[in-house]
Amino acid sequence: MTKQIKNDFVKVVKNLNLTKENIDLRKKNLDKFINLGFPNKKEENWKFSDLNQIISSNIKDLKFFNKELFNKKNKISIPKNILPSKLFEHNKIIIANGFVEIIDFKHEDLNKIKITNTVENLPSDTNHSLAYLNSAFSTNYLKIVIKKNYSLNKPVILYNITNEKISSTNINQRLDVILEENSALNLINFFTDFSGNNFINIYHDFKVGKDSILKNYKIDNKENSNIKYFYNDIDLHQNSLVENFILSCGSKFIKNEINCNLKEQYASAFVSGIINLSNSQQHEIKTNINHLEQNTKSYQLIKSVLNENSKGIFQGKIFVNSRAQKTDGYQLSKAILLNKNAEFDAKPELEIYADDVKCSHGSTSGSLDENSVFYLMSRGLSNNEAKKLLINGFMLDAIEKITDIEIKKLIKEIMGISEWI
Repeated sequence: MTKQIKNDFVKVVKNLNLTKENIDLRKKNLDKFINLGFPNKKEENWKFSDLNQIISSNIKDLKFFNKELFNKKNKISIPKNILPSKLFEHNKIIIANGFVEIIDFKHEDLNKIKITNTVENLPSDTNHSLAYLNSAFSTNYLKIVIKKNYSLNKPVILYNITNEKISSTNINQRLDVILEENSALNLINFFTDFSGNNFINIYHDFKVGKDSILKNYKIDNKENSNIKYFYNDIDLHQNSLVENFILSCGSKFIKNEINCNLKEQYASAFVSGIINLSNSQQHEIKTNINHLEQNTKSYQLIKSVLNENSKGIFQGKIFVNSRAQKTDGYQLSKAILLNKNAEFDAKPELEIYADDVKCSHGSTSGSLDENSVFYLMSRGLSNNEAKKLLINGFMLDAIEKITDIEIKKLIKEIMGISEWI
């Protein structure tokens, strides 16, 4: 692989027209990735998901350069049927095959937002092999700054789209978002894949300033054979709040990793999510919630519904620094296994160095309650209707943690959950 990746690197650099300084930076990150390689089970964070084996089993001859990515004629528009027809008004960013194609903030005061769209990538603060890969090969660097005392009027939907011409290719994306003091942003990451058998590596970095609010939602619901890794690095400052929600049910494999650093007092982080799988899909949510200062709060709730030969994974860690007295941390994952071949693995963790805290963690898994199914059938529902009602009710608990009413309604519609449940 080393010879191929170096040759592909030269082709990528040539097509991006980079400065010498940026090329040198990318070369350093390339060398670091080559030295480490793709993660495997020898690494504790990847004990349930051997990415090296998953890629080699599902993608034949992975390419790090694909000329179709740089084909300017290869334009992609938003298909009309990927979101509900009566969708709320929103700003939009369209990223097609790793390149930013459209940025439209028509509902906003553009003097209050600064957007940088370039190929000159920045170094990553995260020291792991996939961050190095991203820094070496990312084809677009997008940075959004929400200025002090400004809250966006409408949500931003970031459409991540791949087309059918792209296969067996590594695609890397980088987004940095800075919320200055007393600002607010609702961001929806929406994935629509018409391609297959690619490895998509996405890195998002958020700096959430004092008294600011970030609501960050991720929707991957269209069935596809891509393999994805999505890393979110989030720094929270005094009295800031971050709400994360993940709907994970489309890709062949996806690992969503969230690293939250609660760096100042009264910062709060909320993470909820749904893993809903069938066939031989494998999805993982991994969280690291780091309480670094006193009077901080975190809440995590992950629900998984697993059918056929699918595999769901939750790894969640709450870390409490010795200075972080008065920490309030909660973590819970629950899974329903609908088939004897389905698998759920969990690794909930607490690492606490302060003595005045309130922290809890737990994980449960099991099958549907047959008594509940029987009771609903006795009230006139069919077996399938009864199971669907119970499953929807189980997932609804996580959806109800979404505080934005329009986005909550969108998630319910995508999941086929009636408003009256």
